Amino acid sequence: MNHVLVLGGTSDATPICDQLEMAAVPYTLSVATEAGARLAQVRNGKVACGRLDAGQLAELLASRQVNWLVDATHPYAQEVSRNAWQACQQTGVAYSRYRRPSQLDCVTHPLLHKVESIEDACAVARELGPRVLLTTGSKDLARWQAGLPGKTWLVRVLPVASVIAQCEQLGLGPGNIFALKGPFDAAFNQAFYQFCSPDVVITKESGIQGGYLDKIVPALQASIPCIVVTRPRENVPEALVLDGPEAFTRKLQAWLSLPVNPQYSALISRRTV
Repeated sequence: MNHVLVLGGTSDATPICDQLEMAAVPYTLSVATEAGARLAQVRNGKVACGRLDAGQLAELLASRQVNWLVDATHPYAQEVSRNAWQACQQTGVAYSRYRRPSQLDCVTHPLLHKVESIEDACAVARELGPRVLLTTGSKDLARWQAGLPGKTWLVRVLPVASVIAQCEQLGLGPGNIFALKGPFDAAFNQAFYQFCSPDVVITKESGIQGGYLDKIVPALQASIPCIVVTRPRENVPEALVLDGPEAFTRKLQAWLSLPVNPQYSALISRRTV
């Protein structure tokens, strides 16, 4: 019997799990946090919660008798992807890296600054106005704080107690923390920028799933500079990367068509009904 391990925590994992459900493929969705587990939309699959290093992932692959790992973690989750690739190499399990489509080249503008690192983003922001809005998540807040001395920084983060506590530990107060769950449309962001009056918005190139264009376009229309930290390079062979949902569908169909996959006939019968 086949078993697929999906590394999730983002909206990318939902359509992947849906396709596995339709094909009657047993799977486990692995997420790092309890918040991710609560947001997971899993019907028949299992959910594993917790941060895992390469060795722990290898143990999970063995215990669940996994023969395909689909890495659908966030485009910036380099460490998780590295651990997953190492675990698959150790165990001989097939590995695929799902990469959400990019929108980085959709917009060019004099106020749009594209940089490769947090340090580069801070260097640009230090030359701009005092109020800095971060929409990059909570993971690297300490690095942002270290790189932006003297700035008034505003953070938009998930409404999770541990995240808010992290913000408070860094000295952020109620006037600095906006605890909201995205993604948000352009109209919401336009109103949000009018409310908090940032001099610069810093974000990541999170694609349509993360509302990338809906974040930067309203800011640029309001003449607010935007700094975008571009995605890191994938640290796995390009041949193992699946660019978008269509690529995953083709890969799943090819994988199911192998003689060792009893789910193939179930998929075909579902498609012909």
